[in-house]
Amino acid sequence: MAEYKLAVTTGNMINAGTVDHIYVTLFGTKGESERTKLDKFGLNFLQNTTHTYSIKTKSSLGDLLLLQVEKDPFLVLTEDQWFCSKIVVTAPEGEVLFPCYRWISRGELVELRGGKALKSFEEVHPMLLESRKKDLMMRQNLYQWECIDEDLPYRLNFQEVSELPAELQFSMTKEHEIKYISGLADVELLFKGMVGSTERWERIEDMEKIFTFQKTPISEYVTGHWMDDDFFGYQFLNGTNPCVIRKCSELPLNFPVTDEMVKPFLETGSSLIEEILKGNIFICDHKIMENIPTRMYGEECLQMPASMCLFYMNPQNKLMPIAIQLSQQPSEQSPIFLPSDSDTDWLLAKMFVKSAHTVEYEAIYHFMSTHLLAEVLAVATLRNFPPVHPIYKLLIPHFRYTLHVNIRSRSSLFGPEGPFSISTLGYEGIKELMKRGLSEMTYGSLCLPYNIRKRGLESIPNYYYRDDGLKLWNIIKRFVRKMMEHYYHSDGEVIRDTELQAWIQEVFKRGFMGSICSGIPSYLFNVMDLVKFLTMVIFTVTARHAAFNNGQFDYLSWILNGSLLLRKPPPTTKGQSSMETILETLPNIGESVQFASFVLVLSEKYSDMVELGAYPDERFDEPAPKRMIREFQAELSCLSELIQTRNAGLELPYTYLDPTHIENSITI
Repeated sequence: MAEYKLAVTTGNMINAGTVDHIYVTLFGTKGESERTKLDKFGLNFLQNTTHTYSIKTKSSLGDLLLLQVEKDPFLVLTEDQWFCSKIVVTAPEGEVLFPCYRWISRGELVELRGGKALKSFEEVHPMLLESRKKDLMMRQNLYQWECIDEDLPYRLNFQEVSELPAELQFSMTKEHEIKYISGLADVELLFKGMVGSTERWERIEDMEKIFTFQKTPISEYVTGHWMDDDFFGYQFLNGTNPCVIRKCSELPLNFPVTDEMVKPFLETGSSLIEEILKGNIFICDHKIMENIPTRMYGEECLQMPASMCLFYMNPQNKLMPIAIQLSQQPSEQSPIFLPSDSDTDWLLAKMFVKSAHTVEYEAIYHFMSTHLLAEVLAVATLRNFPPVHPIYKLLIPHFRYTLHVNIRSRSSLFGPEGPFSISTLGYEGIKELMKRGLSEMTYGSLCLPYNIRKRGLESIPNYYYRDDGLKLWNIIKRFVRKMMEHYYHSDGEVIRDTELQAWIQEVFKRGFMGSICSGIPSYLFNVMDLVKFLTMVIFTVTARHAAFNNGQFDYLSWILNGSLLLRKPPPTTKGQSSMETILETLPNIGESVQFASFVLVLSEKYSDMVELGAYPDERFDEPAPKRMIREFQAELSCLSELIQTRNAGLELPYTYLDPTHIENSITI
């Protein structure tokens, strides 16, 4: 007689429990148990509980291989799905973890794998080989690719969130919080008569009335300093998009800034060429916007300038804009604007630069290079790795809620009233912009150390995104390296892993359209190639997304600081603008509050957030990876303390890459 004790854990989310009957069958190398009902006196399978049950067999089952779970109805009560977190079986041979972490419906038979993580070529038992094959076939039938445009990343073919398995959908808590925050903002704006208003702003001060209670210290700072040149420059290093500015080693021929133009803004006695040679001149070039299609606004076609902005890092270590050209072609109709121009001319020029910067940021750097890339990675992972694979166990926590939020964004972002559709570019222009962005995206641009070097920003002062990001990159890389060296003992094992190679092939083909120019690998030849790629993956869906997403309300709720829509064309002459011109150029009241509500919901911190490095789902059964996770968490905690200490001495703290502010996946 052999006894098997099963510790069955029900999840802690709302409605995770069930009153239905739960049956379990154990399979081992020497046989299988009878189908056994798990039952004891009192209520079983309540939310956030663990109950222990016993299964007795005539003889030992040997090494445990599989565990089958079935759920049958209790009387005639309506369906209540059960969220089974895990089942830990204490057998005569030792303890075995069977991770589940999914909702189980009536009549459903769920097969769980236990024991250590295994790669495909390590499977030897026929039952496990068949189970692995069957699982992958089921996954590839369920999660299928859809192409909406040959020049954009593929996506999951589900059209509605309801098509997703329940465990991939938002928790009820998160769903309620999003509706509450969005609804609260709508009520406030409706009460103020701003929703749907086509009236233009009469005074800049009136914009402070958009939100009364949702302000943050940084959003209030932005309201007070948006016109300041030093704050304008600061945002290109530490604002919502810190990845476009680069060192200017040679002035572009189509940006004919002369020494005479900018000498008053440089250090006394210096010249433009001297400052270029010292490495103090930087440029932001929105060439990607050249001839981009825009939408109609009334009877006029909106304009999006492909602007160029020159910056100077002054002796006080402040990055100052010193010249702006609102096109790629210099002419009398495209003058170079300078800080010495009239206040409104210079302000208007900066507004058009920030508008192009914001549109490019939202469409390419935020939406495409984090959300869409994460979707490709998530779908490829779900299709190519069974849950017992070590890379599945490592990556799946980093895709929590990602498919849900992306499916929802297709209507919320691109719908008739979505921010992308009512932006200057409109739906078609945004789509074209993303195509251009994908054609320029490279593996290097996604790997932060290379990205920083390529843009020549290794030593520019006060670049907190770089400082915190590189530390995070290295912490993640050390963690990934330890994990992969534990599971892959040689480069040959990487090559032999057919599931891994199928995964990277799908990412290459479906995410980067098979473009060799992207530098994305289509095959992995060694452990260090794998470590680098997985580091990029985890950094992208955690730190990179946090840096691009979390500051949206801080910096963009004040519409003057970066609007997706400007209603008037850019100035073509100097000396013709006024504050009235600026007010006429801005979105109307209804459009402004729509943008503000959008960034409010995206920037909120929700109560079921899982921080970077926190792995509440127990998927690894071996002591070594568990220890590595603890070491990873300790390093993140130390970095958080360092960042908080530095921020205490800053007028404008940079918090977005503090690990306690980074979510473990893209969930909003």
